[in-house]
Amino acid sequence: MNPQHHLKRAVRWTLGHAVPRTAIASAARRGDVHSRLLVASTGADLPLEIFDEVRASGSFARAKFAFVTARQPVVRELLSSADVRAGVEFGAGSGPLGRLASWSAPTVLGPLNTPSLLVIEPPDHTRMRKLVTRVFSARAVAGLRERTEQIADELLDALERRRAAGEVVDLVEAYCALLPVTVIAEVLGVPEHERERVLHYGTGAAPSLDLGLSWRRFQTVEDSLAAFDTWLDAHIELKRREPGEDLLTQLVAARDDDGVALTDRELKATAGLVLAAGFETTVNLLGNGIALLHDHPDQLALLRAQPEHWTTAVDEVLRLDPPVLMTGRTVVRDTEVAGTPIRRGSVVTALLAAANRDPEVFEDPDAFRVDRANAGDHVSFSAGRHYCLGAALARMEGEVGLQRLFDRFPDLRLEPGAVRRPTRILRGFDVLPARIEPARVPAP
Repeated sequence: MNPQHHLKRAVRWTLGHAVPRTAIASAARRGDVHSRLLVASTGADLPLEIFDEVRASGSFARAKFAFVTARQPVVRELLSSADVRAGVEFGAGSGPLGRLASWSAPTVLGPLNTPSLLVIEPPDHTRMRKLVTRVFSARAVAGLRERTEQIADELLDALERRRAAGEVVDLVEAYCALLPVTVIAEVLGVPEHERERVLHYGTGAAPSLDLGLSWRRFQTVEDSLAAFDTWLDAHIELKRREPGEDLLTQLVAARDDDGVALTDRELKATAGLVLAAGFETTVNLLGNGIALLHDHPDQLALLRAQPEHWTTAVDEVLRLDPPVLMTGRTVVRDTEVAGTPIRRGSVVTALLAAANRDPEVFEDPDAFRVDRANAGDHVSFSAGRHYCLGAALARMEGEVGLQRLFDRFPDLRLEPGAVRRPTRILRGFDVLPARIEPARVPAP
């Protein structure tokens, strides 16, 4: 890396992480509820007491750096408002800091950089989402179920062999990560020999959604994004030269009603987001689901007796321990949300995990019930125009992955040593050790 690139990276880290990290830590020590939430979000347990504190403040809690809401109807109204835009930018605007931020802006595309679907707004968002939806349809997802079941069975066969050897297995490494990365890699035509590399890039870049990263972690994130960017350029070019039956080939060829295709930058941003988001959050869903079902044997027994509840069970996992904890919005004009006036430029944080436990929506919200009638009313896939494109795929993979695992290994036992991911936005396990016990054979 040449000196100027290194300097720009240092400036990006200072503006986007070092300064916010110091400010958040200072505000948290003074009791600021939003800052305390951000500090607590990297812990093993959800900060439920802070969720309740925010909810008790009404529609919004007014904190030093943001408005914060934990109430589900308010979250839905906020995420559907035309007066807010997705994402939060630190160091932007006019003045010296704004100019410094512009000078140091990254050239590599990341999930929070334009033209990522996570941060752009209509009309570009509408146009791009429509094109992606055409090749990422519910019908396409339904057609993937049988192949997903085959992949799950192959991974479980490998776990069976390791069980026979008496090994303690890390389920994240051996199952939760491999199932979704294999599925999305096949969807996007990634050759089998390159999937481990893609998984490595995704894991390294996952903290890119957070702020307040250490310098070392920030460098790892940027290196991972740069390597993924280089790989993705080559992969897209391969699909142009050698079209296949995969969805990325269809995305390369997609045109809107006026015959306009995605630009090269839009195509890369979209393909990268679909590929990374297509497995990162599902890894979390599977790990969180395994832990919840293991810790609630009565609910697992209910699923064995009434397997028709598996679809609902996946939504209940998503509700109670969602893969994404929160999302940020910036107000683009003076507005009012849930009766609260909010000025242009204000930052608003929607606590998805807290909204999923709103007692006004969910009876006994902290209980895990796989037959909960309204489990699907969660906001774990966001809401409004930024509702997750991959929701149907994630639900299907969650159902197949969890049901197949517990059907094959009904006496699976988690071992000490589980480690949560050190991320604020994404919530899941880095390590989930288990002993794969053989099924008990009833006495004659």
